[in-house]
Amino acid sequence: MHQNNFRNASAQPRRLVILVNQDWFFLSHFLDRALAAKRAGYDVLVACPDSGRAVEISQAGLRYEPIEMRRHGTNPWREWLTLLQLRSVYAAQRPQLIWQIGLKPIVLGTFASSLAGRSGGIVNAPVGMGFVFTGYGAKARLLRPILRVALRWFLNPGRSRVVFENQDDMRELIDARAVRRSDAVLIRGAGVDLRRFAPAPEPQGVPVVLFASRLIWEKGVGLFVEASRLLRARRVTARFVIAGGVDHDSSSAVAETQLREWLEEGVVEWVGARRDMPGVLASCHVFCLPTWYREGLPKVLLEAMACERAVVTTDAVGCREAVTHMDNGLLVPPKDAKALADALELLLNDPVLRSRLASRGRERAMNEFSTETICEQTLAVFRSLAD
Repeated sequence: MHQNNFRNASAQPRRLVILVNQDWFFLSHFLDRALAAKRAGYDVLVACPDSGRAVEISQAGLRYEPIEMRRHGTNPWREWLTLLQLRSVYAAQRPQLIWQIGLKPIVLGTFASSLAGRSGGIVNAPVGMGFVFTGYGAKARLLRPILRVALRWFLNPGRSRVVFENQDDMRELIDARAVRRSDAVLIRGAGVDLRRFAPAPEPQGVPVVLFASRLIWEKGVGLFVEASRLLRARRVTARFVIAGGVDHDSSSAVAETQLREWLEEGVVEWVGARRDMPGVLASCHVFCLPTWYREGLPKVLLEAMACERAVVTTDAVGCREAVTHMDNGLLVPPKDAKALADALELLLNDPVLRSRLASRGRERAMNEFSTETICEQTLAVFRSLAD
């Protein structure tokens, strides 16, 4: 007994490097799992750009390494400099395990780890397929076939696992032979803290429909506004509230001038970017996310479910992984403002249905999407690469 304790205490912790393209995204979606890895005995280093919140990574007790990486940049010289920087990080750390989150970190990180003489395992997490697979602009159309070919080379580098947040993405990339079936793992989303996101009674007064997300067009904010217009024309009484900040790094960001026009029209209210999401969700009656972005699994849907709010979202990749029509929410076709307005009107006029869907959402959050469940599933993937 004492011998085993001595052996465990003297063993060097396994080094885990987490590569992600934004500090705020790591903090909102992956911090809990990184801390779970640290508790499990890993020496965790997070490598990502600093947008002003990287200090929170160190404050959480994790090591931090700043890197230069633009989320949507395609400048060859900048990408080459990022590649060299990543090679230096991997060569210096010599990690037993690398966890690469997002398409650009996967491509650049896998190449860099190969240049650095990687000997450990890699966990690649595409998260969602992003603007390249949903955009209609020239840049997205140009990059789409290139990325499909690149993923065949970079997703399965030797001893590796590929973690998907939804079954649609997993099936697509297995069928495209970009991922070996034996290495594909489904972990549905980032999980939700059920203590922080707890049920609260619906507020009194005029019903509130809430949209909360980064303000890019693909998230469906324009459809949300149009649905509000349609319901006003039908004389349905409700407030439509937008919570979220403008994503200045995205080419499809909703301009603040556009937001101001909507506010002057009186069709929606805007409360800006918020960090107190449990309180924001408690202030609404219905949560709405009419996205057609190529989501992994939107965390905000899990948060709304955990807060016992009925959800209206799109029958699209990622969203239908969390929401089942008439079970814990309503699904509508993407880019269909009338169908969205019809679904919202149904819930606004039927508090009994709203309550039933909301209760079922909380139940599913508890049974399927808790932080503890997602952390344990992630650690199981790490253990599968330990030997």
